Amino acid sequence: MARRHDPERRDRIIDACLDVIAEHGVAGASHRRVAAAADVPLGSMTYHFEGIDELLYLAFERFSIQEAAHFERRMHAATTFEEAIEAMLRITTEDVFDSQRDLILTHELYALAARRPEFRELCHRWMGRSRAALERQFDARTARILDALNEGLTTQRALDTQPWGTAVVVDAIQRVTRSRQPPSPRPDDGSPSPAQSR
Repeated sequence: MARRHDPERRDRIIDACLDVIAEHGVAGASHRRVAAAADVPLGSMTYHFEGIDELLYLAFERFSIQEAAHFERRMHAATTFEEAIEAMLRITTEDVFDSQRDLILTHELYALAARRPEFRELCHRWMGRSRAALERQFDARTARILDALNEGLTTQRALDTQPWGTAVVVDAIQRVTRSRQPPSPRPDDGSPSPAQSR
């Protein structure tokens, strides 16, 4: 029987691996389960990937790239300090962990990263992209704090048994950024500055 032409099979397996992790966890992501989810022969797993570790890495790499790109789109659309604050609010309250699937995938990745350096490097690159996007409007230190704040707030909001409003998030972001807001430009009225008048 002629082999079915299926050029997107490898990509489909990677996507299916994420679905399996979301449903069964990393521990349940076997070759057999992923092959069934991708609707491919079991032999395709060893044909396209050296082993389950390579597949897990590629799946989490794809997930982290997609999430980082979404964060970047929000921040790159912000052209003023005020818009950047609003973007941070939207990211924290609407984008991150906007589904149970994203919550599970993120924490499954974190659990792997806590044990294995190659997955820790994935997280490092993900955080690096987030901070670089924040640095379009904030200094590097504030960007790092905001990135960590976003991580903590979204995790607690997602796992808390009581629903959160946005007030706590707004307050937290304002506390971090209030003292770091760029000074408003002074009107050029021709009067000397304090330094010039000395």
